[in-house]
Amino acid sequence: MAKRTTEEHLNELYKLFVSINNEEDCKNLLEDLCTYKEVEQMAERICAAKLLMQGKTYTEVIAKTDISSATLSRISRCVQYGKGYSKLLK
Repeated sequence: MAKRTTEEHLNELYKLFVSINNEEDCKNLLEDLCTYKEVEQMAERICAAKLLMQGKTYTEVIAKTDISSATLSRISRCVQYGKGYSKLLK
């Protein structure tokens, strides 16, 4: 049997996320897949993206989320040029 590629595994993960029907199932899946800290960091990144989209400064975002300036810089690039934040966050 051939070894599955990383891309196949990623596609299965994406399909799993798309199949989630409610917040409770999403919460349970994330608790199974990730550590609490990983989920917390993802939530902070979403919060930071929303704040940037509202026009908040880096200083304001860092004060509210306590994320690093390097992480915030990456989030900012994704907000400006990425495919997900601007489409999914309102």
